[in-house]
Amino acid sequence: MSSPISVVVRRGDVVESRHRVHAVAARDGEIVDSAGDPELVTFLRSAAKPFQALPLAREHPELAPEELAIACASHEALPEQLAAVGALLALAGAGEDDLECGAQDGSRLRHNCSGKHAGMLLHARTRGWPRKGYRLPDHPLQEEILALVADTSGLRREQIRLGTDGCGVVAFGIPLVRMAEMFSRLVRGELDGATAIADVMRGHPDLIGGPSAPDSTLMRAVPGAVAKRGAEGVLCAGLPDGNGVAIKVEDGASRAAGPALGRFLGVEELAESPVFNSRGEQVGAVSPCS
Repeated sequence: MSSPISVVVRRGDVVESRHRVHAVAARDGEIVDSAGDPELVTFLRSAAKPFQALPLAREHPELAPEELAIACASHEALPEQLAAVGALLALAGAGEDDLECGAQDGSRLRHNCSGKHAGMLLHARTRGWPRKGYRLPDHPLQEEILALVADTSGLRREQIRLGTDGCGVVAFGIPLVRMAEMFSRLVRGELDGATAIADVMRGHPDLIGGPSAPDSTLMRAVPGAVAKRGAEGVLCAGLPDGNGVAIKVEDGASRAAGPALGRFLGVEELAESPVFNSRGEQVGAVSPCS
């Protein structure tokens, strides 16, 4: 096992902070490359969204690409993103008050997970399940998603550590290498619904994150890749060669995930991110340590 990737934050010519990042690339049960601990157990967080949307893709092949993409997104409340969330809610026969993600800037629609929640409401309606409590572990929707994550990761349900995500749904704790395996299977279309999910993510990268989000940047920079970031410094991708990749910043600083992935994959567009002050002036940069 090689050492973790070191990412530094420079303000001027002074190193102000340093982050350790674990990374792994895997395929077909084999580790292709790694830096740090590939068996590190952490939560998928929002990197789980493409898999949480798989039941929706299976049941609703007629969805517009933007509607399916927003169910996989951690959006920035841009107008086109909010419009896609609204379209999913309309299909679900639901409104903003039915979203159980909590409010952001005074609005549940503006919460960056509202697309996922709207998709879950639509899937619950399709199956005839109760709308209320769709986010809770004992709801049949969350039981279905847990079984899907277990199958996709190659783990038994009892091996998956469960928690509560920031938006209130179930969070899944698994080894980093298993996350990489999940994204390898996603990009290779090995799961029912995976091709539809991968296609809308690749076709609408800015809906998935935003203009400067690292997952969106990777999908624009590497044709054929799919990528999804999560809170606490998680970033996962499926690559055109079929490999899956998972990154975890040890201290949870999401600002280090993109540059670390850029170093791990050799993607120049992610290699460095700027640090700005409140005046909009660049005063430093976040980049891997040589």
